[in-house]
Amino acid sequence: MSQQEPLSAGTDPEQTPRQGGGDPWQAFGYVVAGVAFYGFLGWLLDRWWGTSFLVAVGILVGAGLGIYMTLKRYGLLGTPLDEHQQRRTEERE
Repeated sequence: MSQQEPLSAGTDPEQTPRQGGGDPWQAFGYVVAGVAFYGFLGWLLDRWWGTSFLVAVGILVGAGLGIYMTLKRYGLLGTPLDEHQQRRTEERE
């Protein structure tokens, strides 16, 4: 098991990204809300334009965005720029 490092005195726990922790229901809610919202939007566009494929597109886009928001929220998506800046900071120290 790995041990967590204690927070320094000036670190705000609300602004620190969570690593592997969090409420699974919130993650589930992101995906369900994305599917529901964009699926409904696709259904509305289908009715308005007389098509039949936008519901499926909306559901897939909503699921993708819900998963993306979940990964972003829990700090599982790192950007190469962030890693590059972190390496430069470590080199200076």
